[in-house]
Amino acid sequence: MKFSGKVVALLVIVALLVGASGAYGATRLFGSDQNAVTMDSGTTDSTSSNANFKKMEEIFQFINQRYYKKVDEQTLTNGAIQGMIESLDDPFSSYMDPDTASQFNESLSSSFQGIGAEVQLENNKVTVVSPIKGSPAEKAGLQPHDQIVSVNGKSLEGMSLNEAVAQIKGKEGTVAHLVVERKGVTKPLEFDITRKEIPLTTASSKVFDYKGEKFGYLDITSFNESTSKEFSNEINKLEKQNIKGLVIDVRGNPGGYLDQVEKMANEIVSSKKPIVQIQDRNGKIVDKFNSTLEQKKPYPIVGLIDSGSASAAEILSAALKEAGGYPLVGVKSFGKGTVQQAVDINDTDKNGKKATSELKLTMFKWLTPDGNWIHKKGIQPTMKVEQPDYFFTSPMTVDKKKPLKYDMNNEQIANAQKMLKGIGYNPGRTDGYFDEDTQTAVRAFQKANDLTVNGQIDSETAGKIQEKVLDAVNDPKNDLQLQAAFKLLDDQLK
Repeated sequence: MKFSGKVVALLVIVALLVGASGAYGATRLFGSDQNAVTMDSGTTDSTSSNANFKKMEEIFQFINQRYYKKVDEQTLTNGAIQGMIESLDDPFSSYMDPDTASQFNESLSSSFQGIGAEVQLENNKVTVVSPIKGSPAEKAGLQPHDQIVSVNGKSLEGMSLNEAVAQIKGKEGTVAHLVVERKGVTKPLEFDITRKEIPLTTASSKVFDYKGEKFGYLDITSFNESTSKEFSNEINKLEKQNIKGLVIDVRGNPGGYLDQVEKMANEIVSSKKPIVQIQDRNGKIVDKFNSTLEQKKPYPIVGLIDSGSASAAEILSAALKEAGGYPLVGVKSFGKGTVQQAVDINDTDKNGKKATSELKLTMFKWLTPDGNWIHKKGIQPTMKVEQPDYFFTSPMTVDKKKPLKYDMNNEQIANAQKMLKGIGYNPGRTDGYFDEDTQTAVRAFQKANDLTVNGQIDSETAGKIQEKVLDAVNDPKNDLQLQAAFKLLDDQLK
């Protein structure tokens, strides 16, 4: 769907998309979960709309002609559009001028350059939805709900989401210095994250041996245009190895194309219930997707979710739970239950050349198979299992000249104590006080890792502790949620 015309007319055009006097026929929507649903025409009172458009145009012309210095019409128009979008108070609706529009679909393409994290505006703060698995953001320790305050010394306050994303992304090899606020942590955290090419092979699998049984594990990191094909290939690969059960992992998955979820659910969910339902502003179900799979898979399935499972990942999880009758293991998901439409608008850039701006607008709600709206509520797991504390520790930034040592008390030490406990050097406490037992634990760690044994956490010791913690987090044996899923599969077999 494309619109052309003078820049000044864009205000009216975009307003029509929001649902003013013009009517537009049925089209296929591709939303934040970028998926296709059917949209019906709608109208509103044309008299009031025309009056509003006239008021906007009069203000536009007055500012353009009377402001004390010359105004760029493009900037003024884009500002007016941004104002309309911001008035919706919806973190998932946005307008992108030609200079930023190309970034919108980048995270859903085959690869992109950046730190590898999905973000949104939440209470006007750039908030992490989820770091992509294996990305620099995840390895550095960014977590869902972290709020990014600044990038390379530049405050993100007052920026639109697209402006903020432009600051965070960058060329491979460059460093993004992030200052982050985290709930429960008093002082801001600082991260130096080296940007890299983020390949989005979104589905991968492996086979685990659990008590003599072969269980398949399928990890889905996001939903791009090729995910369903990758998913199908990985399932075929696992089934050729005669698996007795399957774990589908959407932890830390920020979402993507909804049509990919539908295709994937069609391979594993056999039910008379719909996989997902789409509801319009009037509460009418305008579309629903039903699986054509006649028989369930001949093996049990368990899903894994966490607070970073959002959007399309939640649609798949809800389908597994409510339509498929499969258990979910983990903790409550993120809670995003809306569908967006992305619309290209013919425009011109600052140099007057033809370009494309883009409107992304929340148009619908999506409902679970049982008709539940999980927005801001999330999906509850069938079996709640939390990961160990050290999975969520913050990175330590220890000054070379100011090591953490005996009789000190702060959050950095509390963090270090959780890390030490997690990797087998229990200091006996995790409240942040550096006592003799903590000192003993540090000495033991230093001795085991060929470090200077002084009982102090200097920058070298801190770096080695974090390295060992990352190794522990990546070890499947320490993944309590995964191990619980395997146990569920094993119990069902027996």
